[in-house]
Amino acid sequence: MNFKLNETQLSGVFLIQRTRFNDERGYFTEFFREDFFKSQFTEINFVQDNLSFSRKGVIRGLHFQKLPFSQGKLVSVIHGKILDVAVNLKKSSKDFGKYVMAELSEENCYSLYIPDYCAHGFVALEDSYVLYKTTEYYHKESERGIRYDDPDIGVKWNMANPVISDKDLKLPSFKKLIKEGDYF
Repeated sequence: MNFKLNETQLSGVFLIQRTRFNDERGYFTEFFREDFFKSQFTEINFVQDNLSFSRKGVIRGLHFQKLPFSQGKLVSVIHGKILDVAVNLKKSSKDFGKYVMAELSEENCYSLYIPDYCAHGFVALEDSYVLYKTTEYYHKESERGIRYDDPDIGVKWNMANPVISDKDLKLPSFKKLIKEGDYF
Protein backbone atom coordinates (compact mmCIF):
# COMPACT_ATOMS: atom_id res chain seq x y z
CA MET A 1 0.00 0.00 0.00
CA ASN A 2 1.09 3.55 -0.64
CA PHE A 3 -0.46 4.96 2.55
CA LYS A 4 0.61 5.11 6.19
CA LEU A 5 -2.01 5.79 8.87
CA ASN A 6 -0.93 7.89 11.88
CA GLU A 7 -3.05 8.55 14.97
CA THR A 8 -3.46 12.13 16.20
CA GLN A 9 -4.25 13.52 19.65
CA LEU A 10 -7.98 13.36 18.82
CA SER A 11 -9.73 10.02 18.78
CA GLY A 12 -10.87 9.11 15.27
CA VAL A 13 -8.82 11.79 13.47
CA PHE A 14 -5.95 10.35 11.43
CA LEU A 15 -3.02 11.84 9.53
CA ILE A 16 -2.41 9.80 6.40
CA GLN A 17 0.97 9.86 4.65
CA ARG A 18 0.82 9.18 0.92
CA THR A 19 3.82 7.84 -0.99
CA ARG A 20 5.08 10.17 -3.70
CA PHE A 21 7.07 8.86 -6.66
CA ASN A 22 9.42 11.48 -8.15
CA ASP A 23 11.38 11.39 -11.39
CA GLU A 24 12.62 13.80 -14.06
CA ARG A 25 9.05 14.25 -15.37
CA GLY A 26 7.59 15.33 -12.03
CA TYR A 27 5.79 13.12 -9.53
CA PHE A 28 2.90 10.73 -9.01
CA THR A 29 0.86 10.06 -5.87
CA GLU A 30 -2.41 8.30 -5.10
CA PHE A 31 -4.90 10.44 -3.17
CA PHE A 32 -7.38 7.68 -2.42
CA ARG A 33 -7.69 3.90 -2.65
CA GLU A 34 -10.98 2.36 -1.65
CA ASP A 35 -9.38 -0.94 -0.60
CA PHE A 36 -7.04 0.82 1.85
CA PHE A 37 -9.78 2.93 3.40
CA LYS A 38 -12.20 -0.01 3.67
CA SER A 39 -9.47 -2.02 5.43
CA GLN A 40 -8.91 0.77 7.96
CA PHE A 41 -12.41 2.28 8.30
CA THR A 42 -15.12 -0.29 7.61
CA GLU A 43 -17.95 2.25 7.94
CA ILE A 44 -16.61 4.87 5.50
CA ASN A 45 -18.20 5.47 2.13
CA PHE A 46 -17.20 8.66 0.31
CA VAL A 47 -19.96 10.11 -1.89
CA GLN A 48 -18.79 13.60 -2.94
CA ASP A 49 -15.52 15.31 -3.89
CA ASN A 50 -15.02 19.05 -3.39
CA LEU A 51 -12.25 21.35 -4.55
CA SER A 52 -11.62 24.77 -3.08
CA PHE A 53 -9.08 27.45 -3.88
CA SER A 54 -8.00 29.78 -1.09
CA ARG A 55 -5.57 32.64 -1.26
CA LYS A 56 -2.82 32.96 1.34
CA GLY A 57 -4.28 34.19 4.63
CA VAL A 58 -7.81 32.85 4.12
CA ILE A 59 -9.41 31.03 7.05
CA ARG A 60 -12.36 28.77 6.27
CA GLY A 61 -14.41 27.32 9.08
CA LEU A 62 -15.09 25.93 11.49
CA HIS A 63 -17.84 24.02 9.63
CA PHE A 64 -19.90 20.86 10.07
CA GLN A 65 -23.31 19.44 9.17
CA LYS A 66 -25.87 18.21 11.70
CA LEU A 67 -27.15 14.65 11.82
CA PRO A 68 -28.38 12.88 9.79
CA PHE A 69 -26.30 14.75 7.18
CA SER A 70 -23.01 14.90 9.10
CA GLN A 71 -19.92 14.55 6.91
CA GLY A 72 -16.69 12.68 7.47
CA LYS A 73 -13.93 14.26 5.38
CA LEU A 74 -10.64 13.25 3.82
CA VAL A 75 -8.74 16.50 3.25
CA SER A 76 -5.73 16.75 0.89
CA VAL A 77 -3.81 19.62 -0.66
CA ILE A 78 -3.31 19.51 -4.43
CA HIS A 79 -1.12 22.61 -4.52
CA GLY A 80 0.01 24.94 -1.74
CA LYS A 81 0.05 24.54 2.04
CA ILE A 82 -2.59 24.77 4.78
CA LEU A 83 -2.96 24.25 8.51
CA ASP A 84 -5.96 21.94 8.75
CA VAL A 85 -8.05 21.84 11.94
CA ALA A 86 -10.53 19.32 13.35
CA VAL A 87 -12.59 20.09 16.49
CA ASN A 88 -14.23 17.21 18.35
CA LEU A 89 -17.96 17.88 18.88
CA LYS A 90 -18.86 14.46 20.30
CA LYS A 91 -20.26 15.21 23.77
CA SER A 92 -19.50 11.71 25.10
CA SER A 93 -15.82 11.93 24.08
CA LYS A 94 -12.97 12.80 26.45
CA ASP A 95 -11.77 15.09 23.63
CA PHE A 96 -15.03 17.10 23.42
CA GLY A 97 -14.23 20.71 22.48
CA LYS A 98 -10.56 19.97 21.78
CA TYR A 99 -8.83 20.39 18.45
CA VAL A 100 -5.97 18.99 16.45
CA MET A 101 -4.04 20.84 13.74
CA ALA A 102 -1.92 19.38 10.94
CA GLU A 103 0.08 20.95 8.13
CA LEU A 104 -0.99 19.56 4.77
CA SER A 105 0.87 20.43 1.60
CA GLU A 106 1.64 19.32 -1.91
CA GLU A 107 5.19 18.63 -0.70
CA ASN A 108 4.55 16.59 2.45
CA CYS A 109 1.79 14.41 0.90
CA TYR A 110 -0.30 14.29 4.07
CA SER A 111 -4.08 13.98 4.16
CA LEU A 112 -6.26 14.35 7.24
CA TYR A 113 -9.23 12.09 7.91
CA ILE A 114 -11.84 13.92 9.99
CA PRO A 115 -14.82 11.93 11.32
CA ASP A 116 -18.38 13.18 10.93
CA TYR A 117 -18.64 14.35 14.56
CA CYS A 118 -15.95 17.01 14.09
CA ALA A 119 -16.01 20.60 12.89
CA HIS A 120 -13.44 21.39 10.19
CA GLY A 121 -11.52 24.46 9.11
CA PHE A 122 -8.18 25.55 7.72
CA VAL A 123 -5.93 28.52 7.12
CA ALA A 124 -4.12 28.84 3.78
CA LEU A 125 -0.40 29.41 4.41
CA GLU A 126 0.06 29.81 0.64
CA ASP A 127 -2.37 30.07 -2.26
CA SER A 128 -3.84 26.57 -2.02
CA TYR A 129 -6.06 24.09 -3.83
CA VAL A 130 -7.72 21.78 -1.31
CA LEU A 131 -9.45 18.54 -2.30
CA TYR A 132 -11.78 16.92 0.16
CA LYS A 133 -13.87 13.81 -0.07
CA THR A 134 -17.03 13.64 2.04
CA THR A 135 -19.12 10.78 3.40
CA GLU A 136 -22.39 12.67 2.96
CA TYR A 137 -23.71 15.10 0.36
CA TYR A 138 -23.80 18.82 1.06
CA HIS A 139 -27.09 19.71 2.75
CA LYS A 140 -27.62 23.46 3.16
CA GLU A 141 -30.26 23.18 5.90
CA SER A 142 -27.85 21.13 8.05
CA GLU A 143 -24.94 23.58 7.81
CA ARG A 144 -23.52 24.63 11.16
CA GLY A 145 -20.30 26.11 12.42
CA ILE A 146 -18.29 27.75 15.18
CA ARG A 147 -16.41 31.04 14.98
CA TYR A 148 -12.80 30.54 13.96
CA ASP A 149 -11.59 32.64 16.91
CA ASP A 150 -13.72 31.06 19.62
CA PRO A 151 -11.86 31.53 22.95
CA ASP A 152 -13.10 28.26 24.46
CA ILE A 153 -11.65 26.21 21.62
CA GLY A 154 -8.58 28.44 21.23
CA VAL A 155 -7.28 27.45 17.79
CA LYS A 156 -3.84 29.01 17.22
CA TRP A 157 -4.16 30.04 13.59
CA ASN A 158 -0.86 31.99 13.57
CA MET A 159 -2.09 34.25 10.79
CA ALA A 160 -2.02 38.03 11.15
CA ASN A 161 -4.93 39.79 9.41
CA PRO A 162 -6.72 36.69 8.13
CA VAL A 163 -9.33 36.91 5.38
CA ILE A 164 -12.66 35.51 6.58
CA SER A 165 -16.04 35.43 4.86
CA ASP A 166 -18.96 37.41 6.30
CA LYS A 167 -20.78 34.09 6.65
CA ASP A 168 -18.00 32.63 8.83
CA LEU A 169 -17.77 35.81 10.92
CA LYS A 170 -21.45 35.34 11.83
CA LEU A 171 -20.97 31.79 13.14
CA PRO A 172 -21.86 31.29 16.82
CA SER A 173 -19.53 30.68 19.72
CA PHE A 174 -18.86 27.19 21.03
CA LYS A 175 -20.89 28.00 24.18
CA LYS A 176 -23.89 29.09 22.10
CA LEU A 177 -23.57 25.97 19.95
CA ILE A 178 -23.66 23.79 23.07
CA LYS A 179 -26.59 25.74 24.52
CA GLU A 180 -28.55 25.17 21.29
CA GLY A 181 -27.68 21.45 21.28
CA ASP A 182 -25.80 21.57 17.95
CA TYR A 183 -23.26 18.86 18.70
CA PHE A 184 -23.06 15.07 18.48
